[in-house]
Amino acid sequence: MSISAFMELHYRHFNARETLNAARGYRKHIDDGGAMLVSLAGAMSTAEIGVSLAEMIRAGKVHAISCTGANLEEDLFNLFAHNEYKVIENWRALSAGDEVALLEDGFNRVTDTCIPETVMKHMESRLLKYWTDAADNGKSYFPYEYMFRILDEPELKQHYQIPVEHSWMIAAKEAGIPVFSPGIEDSTLGNMFAARVIDGTVKSHNALKSGTAQMEHLVNWYRETSKGKNIGFFQIGGGIAGDFAICAVPLLIQDLEEEVPRWGYFCQISDAETSYGGYSGAVPNEKITWKKLTATTPKYMIHSDASIVAPLIFAYVMGQ
Repeated sequence: MSISAFMELHYRHFNARETLNAARGYRKHIDDGGAMLVSLAGAMSTAEIGVSLAEMIRAGKVHAISCTGANLEEDLFNLFAHNEYKVIENWRALSAGDEVALLEDGFNRVTDTCIPETVMKHMESRLLKYWTDAADNGKSYFPYEYMFRILDEPELKQHYQIPVEHSWMIAAKEAGIPVFSPGIEDSTLGNMFAARVIDGTVKSHNALKSGTAQMEHLVNWYRETSKGKNIGFFQIGGGIAGDFAICAVPLLIQDLEEEVPRWGYFCQISDAETSYGGYSGAVPNEKITWKKLTATTPKYMIHSDASIVAPLIFAYVMGQ
């Protein structure tokens, strides 16, 4: 039985029904000629979402990515150091002493997965030459453009530790889709960039394009893409990756006073509780008054673990 058929048979109620309906809606949105922006929060790259997301990008089912700086860098960390990662099966039982031992061994833990610090330092050394060159020459680039330069280095391909088909960053580069990463300073490499500016190694913060410059890039992408396509929004988690990207529409409507369509599909997978004031747990209808969605926009909110749900939805959209 295929994944799609399994979901059609078993996913009848509660979050399962919502998952199936969201998958049906995503597939219909693409089949009708729409485009889709996917936002990534949490540690989805370390959860190896690239295995399914890269396939979606290559199949033309994803047309833009908005992600945290951590997801941007952690796809490359996994690409270059997957075999050096340590997986902790019984991670809930770790003591403070166990955590200290991991620290002393040079690991940074993300739930059950420990990332070696060596790959972070290696990435910094690769990026530093691009950062300093840009700063020295008065140039400025988006975070993903620096990452793409690393992927362009031919001698590094022999060091890949996962199949290239499992890297969503490689897929995005090959497909030529934009990757927006607001709040890059809230990431390991963002911290390293700031440190190199502070110690004078990199001459200016301007080597890295700002969040507002990224918003302009996103707004221009939305403005042009929406002329021919209905654009949907598929949100994994909450936080800045989702809120930043979805605000492109009210910015165009309210601040630039332009007539553009609202997002034409919306789905969020989150384990955040619906609450007062918490954006990550806000129900989709709350976005209507902010001019992000309309009353008739197809809306889905799945209260579950995205590392389980997102690959199932992607498989359904792919017809698997």
